[in-house]
Amino acid sequence: ETVRIALTVAALNDLQVKASDIQNAYLSSPCEEKIYTELGPEFGPDAGKKAIIVRALYGLKSAGSSFGRHLADCMRTIGYVPCKADPDLWIKPVTRPDDGLKYYSYVLLYVDDALAIHHDAESVLWELDKFFPMKKGSIGDPDMYLGAKLRQVQLDNGVFAWAMSASKYVKEAVSNIERQLREKYGGRALPKRATAPWRSDYVSELDETEELNPKDAQFYQSMVGILHWMVELGRVDMITEVSLLASHMALPRQGHLDQILHTFAYLKSHNNARMVFDPTYPEIDQSKFQTHDWTRLYGDVKEPIPEDALEPRGKPVDLRMNVDSDFAGEKLTRRSRTGYFIFLNSALIAWLSKRQTTVETSVFGSEFVAMKQGVDALRGIRYKLRMMGIPITGPTYIQGDNMSVIHNTQRPESTLKKKSNAVCYHAVRESVAMGESLTGHVDTGDNCADLATKTIPGGSKRNHLVGKLLYDICDHC
Repeated sequence: ETVRIALTVAALNDLQVKASDIQNAYLSSPCEEKIYTELGPEFGPDAGKKAIIVRALYGLKSAGSSFGRHLADCMRTIGYVPCKADPDLWIKPVTRPDDGLKYYSYVLLYVDDALAIHHDAESVLWELDKFFPMKKGSIGDPDMYLGAKLRQVQLDNGVFAWAMSASKYVKEAVSNIERQLREKYGGRALPKRATAPWRSDYVSELDETEELNPKDAQFYQSMVGILHWMVELGRVDMITEVSLLASHMALPRQGHLDQILHTFAYLKSHNNARMVFDPTYPEIDQSKFQTHDWTRLYGDVKEPIPEDALEPRGKPVDLRMNVDSDFAGEKLTRRSRTGYFIFLNSALIAWLSKRQTTVETSVFGSEFVAMKQGVDALRGIRYKLRMMGIPITGPTYIQGDNMSVIHNTQRPESTLKKKSNAVCYHAVRESVAMGESLTGHVDTGDNCADLATKTIPGGSKRNHLVGKLLYDICDHC
């Protein structure tokens, strides 16, 4: 999430993005404590002697802590401080010399992967190189970062934006799965054709096929882990399908294995999808979002702003969310599913597809639970943006396709008829009352959050919704 926010803000403020790899990361750090070892026979005449380990060798329990502390000291030396909302993000106030723009420079450090956002980003990485030597030739334009391919693209509106693609990871994963099927499973192959990630006639929670043996169960679990990372890298077009598969990891059956192979067959022919972090300000139809005086109900409530929030710098951003619920979608327990997508300007930065923890007895109740979960997530993102020093223009614009929920969150005079939904009802309405968010209606056919609550078969509806989130979906790329 932090990476996606940072890349969007970089494009919005016309900043450079550069990457590098730290060479022998742990070995560049001194040990925090004295550690002794006895030399083995490979040391020849010195075998049996005691030796003091002075560097954070890989495998030491304290190596990660030693590296983290040493890295923190070095970052503070060059003027960066950790973000209080994400300790892996380092921040420094900067003024761009050519136009006087005041903004925050960011350095994202995930162990040995460094990503710098600055008007002269290479200089930041070369300064860090004095403390932590970088791999030769690694300082430059980002190519692969955390498994995803990064590159800058120019959109149809002329705006330059950063794009993240999991295509290479997907291809290698599919190739690896096919190899394992050939070598370890008697020449079995992936299905020849899959137009969608999920078979239209399959209900995973009602599957009563034979339980997998330990070997096959481990194979299934490893594939679920691979799919999880694909979603994290941007393949949100199959977020619901992966969530359903993950819910059976404790006791997978033969039918679940067949389904996950069908999902990989879909990925084999639909591997090319890019998530573009478009910084363009969206066109928001203000007529869909109503404002009223809520003082009589909730008092003079205001959004709590952290006292230690950074001074806003750079261009402001808009926040939007599309939310949906699939009422009683799970046929075994009749629990509903929450799904939402959160956008920073026109860039998708966060998403969720998760089965609700309670059994709701109405569409109204399940939709309010979903919206409350979305509001909670938005509150965390708004906090993170403020701790990153990013200006927020106003409330978050929340769109849902249930008219009853929208009316109840837009109008103070509406009344609650179901006590069981009181917590979610008042939590969302209070967020609207304090100006933190506004709700508006969107047609079901245009609500991209449908992808996060239902398994939609291949066709025009699915293509239309996926097109709102990803670029370059094609059959044979």
